[in-house]
Amino acid sequence: MFKIRPVTTRDKSYWFTLDNHMHEDEFTRKVRDKRGYIISNDGKPVGILRYNLFLDSIPYLTLIYIEDAHHKKGLGRQAMSAWEREMREWGHQMVMTSTNVDEAAQHFYRKLGYVDRGGLFLDGTPMAQAQELLLVKVF
Repeated sequence: MFKIRPVTTRDKSYWFTLDNHMHEDEFTRKVRDKRGYIISNDGKPVGILRYNLFLDSIPYLTLIYIEDAHHKKGLGRQAMSAWEREMREWGHQMVMTSTNVDEAAQHFYRKLGYVDRGGLFLDGTPMAQAQELLLVKVF
């Protein structure tokens, strides 16, 4: 059975088995601000989801990660739906996310109704990577 719940300090060791892009201080803020979630299936954690506020007002999904063994079971779609529903309930009119243009995640987001709205180029910076594709979903 699918479940998504806010991350707590007890989840720290599990969280960092999946997310090595975030500093521990930011994890503490995710717990405090309830901007991180544990995704479970049949009572076992199988993924994480985190977000920030773009321009201090638009929920911006920064990571959703489902363990490989649990791919293609609809858990990512269910987690996104739960997160979006919560954002609507809190009065937000839209959400955002992004992914590199060379990653398949863009197709997942488009199937969920996200629309391409721009890109960010970081070449020539210490964080050089493929173009970051920005996607938006309006409720």
